[in-house]
Order: sequence, then C-alpha cells, then structure tokens
Amino acid sequence: MEKQISVMVVDDHPMWRDGVARDLDAAGFDVVATADGVGSAGRRAQATQPAVVLMDMHLTDGNGADATVQVLLGSPNSRILVLSASAERGDVLDAIKSGASGYLVKSASAEELFDAVRATAAGQAVFTPGLAGLVLGEYRRIATAPADTNDTEVLRPTLTDRETEVLRLVAKGLSAKQIATKLTLSHRTVENHVQATLRKLQLANRVELTRYAIEQGL
Repeated sequence: MEKQISVMVVDDHPMWRDGVARDLDAAGFDVVATADGVGSAGRRAQATQPAVVLMDMHLTDGNGADATVQVLLGSPNSRILVLSASAERGDVLDAIKSGASGYLVKSASAEELFDAVRATAAGQAVFTPGLAGLVLGEYRRIATAPADTNDTEVLRPTLTDRETEVLRLVAKGLSAKQIATKLTLSHRTVENHVQATLRKLQLANRVELTRYAIEQGL
C-alpha cells in the first residue's frame, strides 16, 4: 500500500484552511496539522514534520516567506508549496528565495492541487502556468548580471560531464528512474551522481539543485 503523504495547511482564513484540509483528507492525504501564522506554522511543523506544507502568502502575523523560513528551520525535510490568491511577482520570488518548492494560485482545481502536492512530495518544482517563466527569467537575469567581485575570479565546484548531464535532467523535473532510463544507467548510479553533485555544490536537495542549474543557465 502506498504511504500517505503528510501535509500541513497554513492559511489565515479558517473556512478556506479547513476546507482545503478536508479535501486533502478525503483524497487520501494525511493532514497532520493546520496553522494560521508564522509562529504557529513553525511550531507545528517542528512537532509533526510534514512531507509537504501548503503555505498561504498572507498570514495573521507576517507573510508566507517568513513562515517558510520558520518551517524549514524546524522541519528541514519538509517541502513548501505556496497556495495563494496572489500571483504578484514580488510574492512569487520572495516565496522561492525563502525556500518554497513551488507556487500555485488558489484558482487551481482540486485535482491540480492534489497532483501538485504529490509532485512536490516527490521533489519536483510545481508552478501555476506562467509563474515558472517568471522565476526562470529572474534567475537567468541574476545569473547574467555583472557580478560585483572586483574582477576577482569566483571559484566554482567542477562537475563531471555526466554529473552536469544528470543535473540538467534533474532541473527538468525528471525522477532518478526516468533519468536512468534516458541515460541507460542504473537507478543507483543516477542517485550516486545526484548525491555527489549535492556534496560538491554544498546543496541540500533536488529543489536547490534545480535552482543552481537555472542560475548557471544549464
């Protein structure tokens, strides 16, 4: 039997928060906690260690970016999927820079939400159509902007050709199994390349690998 995905719902509107929690529960997810603010989100995430946190951007005592930071401090293996009424550029970029894995607007259907939660739990970056391009554009802008380094060369970790190839496919959202099939490698070999790349780049997970790939224009 497939293991239930544990989810915490963070939203300052009780009717919306409880409704989403009920829908997730009915769809077979394990709703382990709900919260309405930055402080409560951090405390409850630490206590329950949810696989996925559905995060609103406007909360009772702050914003979703601050809450994302607090959640990841107490539950570093949780993945944050923003579910917000706002599709403002600033909100989207603040969420991603704070550690969110993806961003959906509340006009998404229930099935789109369920699919997004499953994908987020699997380590994929999920965005409402149009927002992915915004995030990619911002990271490319940062990557191509002149660096203020006083002409001092910045030393970057060196990846092998195979590690770079695997990194590109990770950034496209492919699973280790899909990458193994595409490159005619074993699943274990792909995982070894991913882990080696994480160590070299001093990154924590596949989401951070995806960000790195985008920043480097891979």
